[in-house]
Amino acid sequence: MKRIHYTKPSVGELELDYVTDAVRNGWGERCYDYIYRLQRDFAGYLGVAHAVATSSCTGALHLGLRALDIGPGDEVILADTNWIASAAPIFYLGATPVVVDVLADSWCLDPNAVRAAITPRTRAIIAVHLYGNLAALEELRVIADAHGLALIEDAAEALGSVYKGRMAGSLSTFSVFSFHGTKVMTTGEGGMLASDDAELIRRVEQLNNHGRAAGDMRQFWPSELGHKYKMSNLQAALGCAQLERIEELVERKREIFARYQELTRELPGARMNPQPEGCRNSYWMPTLVLPPGCQVSMSALLECMRQAGIDARIFFQPLSDTPVFAGLANRPTPIAHDLAGRALNLPSYHELSVEDQQHVIATVVAAVRGETESA
Repeated sequence: MKRIHYTKPSVGELELDYVTDAVRNGWGERCYDYIYRLQRDFAGYLGVAHAVATSSCTGALHLGLRALDIGPGDEVILADTNWIASAAPIFYLGATPVVVDVLADSWCLDPNAVRAAITPRTRAIIAVHLYGNLAALEELRVIADAHGLALIEDAAEALGSVYKGRMAGSLSTFSVFSFHGTKVMTTGEGGMLASDDAELIRRVEQLNNHGRAAGDMRQFWPSELGHKYKMSNLQAALGCAQLERIEELVERKREIFARYQELTRELPGARMNPQPEGCRNSYWMPTLVLPPGCQVSMSALLECMRQAGIDARIFFQPLSDTPVFAGLANRPTPIAHDLAGRALNLPSYHELSVEDQQHVIATVVAAVRGETESA
């Protein structure tokens, strides 16, 4: 049986050429060439002044939060619908993550829930652009400015999305991105931090160099205890090639989503990723929310898909339900919990065929209608 994977990268000859060049020539005085190029070109693509390549998006977020001097006693607000990577760096710094509910349409941070959660200890808001969907950045910016808070975009899943004429990741104190193998563009593993704030970038770069200050001529002298979340030149070479193809990669994701949207008309009441007026959703992960009252359980649906040779992914479960958040005073998040029981991510790799997509949706429809034994 042919296997339909939920995601895999699109890698071709350009990537092979760049990585081969890095392997053959990217040593000695050229060991940072592709890193510097990727940082420059990525900042240019976003329309921001600076970008710092990292080994992961989690590392980028850790560096950024530490550069803001967030630590014990501080609170950072984020959505309950998230992967742990968006919250983990808050714990690393001894600060407290405060999770709140999401909007029913975008599945991203609810601005009203954010307002209600702000205390004198709040230092930052992390707005995660979920599955390519865009958070309510204008409202969140007003809230952040009114309370003197940093607004951070976790755009790990939204490279190529556009919010009212500006790239996702260009409208905040700083933003972070992921280049994991599942993302629109990849470096295998890797991430990026982007910002217009030169002083914040200086601090991030120092922290990412084991705390060594730029311009300090003393060898092996850390000015403070830092980290090493650096990307390799080999990874950056792959990233440079992927970035040259980014609009092609995003457009293919959008084509796949459009076909799914057409096919899911067979499921009245079902919803997929939204695209607000004046915005562009890069649709990193096409997501299907089943109609309210749907009788098939998510576990049964996923089993039907598995038996049909289809990989699918569950929707993010609320962070507040995980052992990591045990003991924290979590607020009710009914929308986040409802979505977790009704939504799943559909296969969306770039080589996915029309027939593959038809098979995916036909399997879902059959399971929902109770036409399979597993349902």
